[in-house]
Amino acid sequence: MMRKQYCVLQRSKVLTMLPFNFITMSALKEKTADIVDHIEDIAETYYKLTIVNATQKATSLASSVVIMLVIAALSMFTLVFLAIALALWLGDLIHSRSGGFLLSAGIFLVVLGIVFLIRKPIIKSIRDLIVRKIYE
Repeated sequence: MMRKQYCVLQRSKVLTMLPFNFITMSALKEKTADIVDHIEDIAETYYKLTIVNATQKATSLASSVVIMLVIAALSMFTLVFLAIALALWLGDLIHSRSGGFLLSAGIFLVVLGIVFLIRKPIIKSIRDLIVRKIYE
């Protein structure tokens, strides 16, 4: 069994027993400076990581928005042409072109009313999709 060696220091007439391997103030300052440097490095790395994550999420969201806008534009063009075709077909059925357009407008008004009545679940699902896209 090893015994620790001690040195006796006299500080304001009080004798203190300290081990020989005690840390000096300069060593303590050096270790503290090293710890501060490491903490600064960790904070800087965390900041850079946060910026990279935010950039990645923003680009992912932006690309999703662009894709959704393209799909929405193509869907609108398709819907317009289908509405014109429906109006012309209904006009041929009732032998009145303007009546066909009025009937197709009435059909779209009914669809618009249904969408208006169920708008809250639609808005909630779109909001959830956007939030899910942000946090994935």
